[in-house]
Amino acid sequence: MKNSIALITGATSGIGQATARLMAKEGVKLILCGRRSERLQQISQELSEHTSVHPLQFDVRDKSAVNKAIDSLPEAFKNIDILVNNAGNAHGLDLIQEGNSNDWDAMMDINVKGLLYVTQAVLPGMLERGKGHIINIGSTAGKEVYPKGNVYCASKHAVDAINQGMRMDLNGTPIRVGAVNPGLVQTEFSEVRFKGDSERADQVYKGYTPLKPEDVAEAIWFAVTRPPHVNIADLTMMCVDQASSMIVNKQA
Repeated sequence: MKNSIALITGATSGIGQATARLMAKEGVKLILCGRRSERLQQISQELSEHTSVHPLQFDVRDKSAVNKAIDSLPEAFKNIDILVNNAGNAHGLDLIQEGNSNDWDAMMDINVKGLLYVTQAVLPGMLERGKGHIINIGSTAGKEVYPKGNVYCASKHAVDAINQGMRMDLNGTPIRVGAVNPGLVQTEFSEVRFKGDSERADQVYKGYTPLKPEDVAEAIWFAVTRPPHVNIADLTMMCVDQASSMIVNKQA
């Protein structure tokens, strides 16, 4: 895997950043994508001590920005071997009748359309070279629905369907496609969902031991390091204290 090139969206925090750190230590050349310029530069500079890094600042919701960013890659980073579609988020936790349509747009635009835009920009090069691996970061929310999760769950069910459809459409080519679907992971996820309410976000992870971003990064690394004839098509992972979206063993 050393000297392979990986493009990771949402690389400035959480699962994306943990994946970037792990791959950097393994000598994978990195294209790190994110919206937050300062964070992007900081993580890029840090990881450049281990490997070659190229930062790309853009919003996955903006199709023209995605295409422009991918087209701007220097020659040394053009031949992308691994695409990790990690960018995604949740906005709000509301009953459908009380939902905010701006929140709905943000979730569908980032979680679904953003994944499609980036894949469409990267995939032609993989097909031309006859080589590539796409990892789509889904969620247990794409396997079941929970109260007030309506549109977020819908967006992750869409990721699950796209992952399956992508794998079918690319059958007969050497391109591998798989999904990693984590349950509760302690990241900035809940803080974004609750719009900066740190106290409320912290309560989500109290009373049990959730997954860490590094746990998910290791699962991604396992998937991309299998022999070429092996494809980890769909991997779901949860912490021991989580049995489903609604069943979590929380101690008082």
